[in-house]
Amino acid sequence: MNKLTTLNDHYALYVDGSCLENRDVSATTPAAWSLVIVTGDNGLGKGSGEILEETWGSVITDSSDSAFIGAEVGSNNTAELTAIAEALRWLLIDGGNRPAIVHTDSQYAGNLATGNWKAKANKQLVAMVQKLWREVGALRELNWSHVRAHRGHRWNERADHLANRCVNNQAPMPLSFWKPGQR
Repeated sequence: MNKLTTLNDHYALYVDGSCLENRDVSATTPAAWSLVIVTGDNGLGKGSGEILEETWGSVITDSSDSAFIGAEVGSNNTAELTAIAEALRWLLIDGGNRPAIVHTDSQYAGNLATGNWKAKANKQLVAMVQKLWREVGALRELNWSHVRAHRGHRWNERADHLANRCVNNQAPMPLSFWKPGQR
């Protein structure tokens, strides 16, 4: 990852995925993704910076749904990959050229998104994520960073909260009432 010169010159996009019963997964297994976009983040996990936007949703496994991007099953992995896809879509809609770092607690998703690893499963979804990565990477500096899960990193914990609440059909706690580690 390249060192960025100032805190405010890049977007920090924290993504996470969540799945209920992450074994024997199928197209009907509930899974959800989340995205927290932060400006002014120093990456240390103490909560520096300001949330620009946060969003979340369910992993779509129905190929007839207009929001389908290739997930054949609901799982932690498809949720993490979908979260990265949503982050990349957000960057495309943003349209600027501000550098961006996608922070994920999934080495699997980060390495597949960038093409460092070859997909053995979730191939259609991975192909879509890699296509989006290339599109965004052609427009702006784009990197990814692995964040250790459940270690108190404020924005990663916030993304975890949003994905967990979504998969459980619960509204997220407002940021002003939420504390890191609260699911």
